[in-house]
Amino acid sequence: MRRTPAIKQALPTRDRILEAASRCFSKHSYDATGLRDIAADAGVDVAYVHRCFGSKERLFAQALAATARPDRLLTGSSDSVAQALAKQLFAHDTDEDINPLDIIVRSLTNPDAARVLREFIVQDFIGPLATKLEQPALLRAAVIAAFLAGIGILRNVLSIKPLLETEGGQLEKLILGTITTTMHATTTSERGKAPGKRRQ
Repeated sequence: MRRTPAIKQALPTRDRILEAASRCFSKHSYDATGLRDIAADAGVDVAYVHRCFGSKERLFAQALAATARPDRLLTGSSDSVAQALAKQLFAHDTDEDINPLDIIVRSLTNPDAARVLREFIVQDFIGPLATKLEQPALLRAAVIAAFLAGIGILRNVLSIKPLLETEGGQLEKLILGTITTTMHATTTSERGKAPGKRRQ
C-alpha cells in the first residue's frame, strides 16, 4: 500500500493516529490498510497504536466517528437539520478534505468493517435523526440516510456530471427539498389523523 503524507507532528499522538487512520481508510480498502501503515503515517510505533486502540476494527470505528461527526449536523430543529445535511454533501470538495463517504465505500466489502459501518449508521445517524421526526420516524431517517448515501456515491465517487454542481445552486435546493419532504410528508397510514407538531 502506498503511504499517505505524514501527519503533522504538532498534533497530540492519539489525534495523529486517528487522522492517519482516517486518511488511510479513505484512500485504501479496509483489507489493504494495516496498523503498521497507519503507525508509519502517524510517526509512531505500531505497538503504541495497539495500546491506544486495541485492534484495527476499533481504530476503524473511532476514525470513522471522528471523521463523520454526525452529531454536528443533528442539532436544532428538523428544518435546520435538513439544511445542514444538504450542505454536508458539498463540505468535502477539496483534495485536502477527508470525506467519510470514501471511508464507507472502500470498506463495504469487508464483513468486519461492514458491521462497524452498519452500527455507526444506525446508532449515530438514523437513531438520533429519528428523534427529530414524526412517525414513522426510523423509516423517515433511514430513507434520508439512503438518499444522502446515494447522492454522495454518484457525486463524489462516480462523478456523475449533473451532480457536480457546487454549493448554493439548484442541486443543493433539490437535495434540501427532498430531505424536507421526507421529513414532513404525510404517509398513507397517517392520512385522516389529526396533524401532529413537528419535533424541534
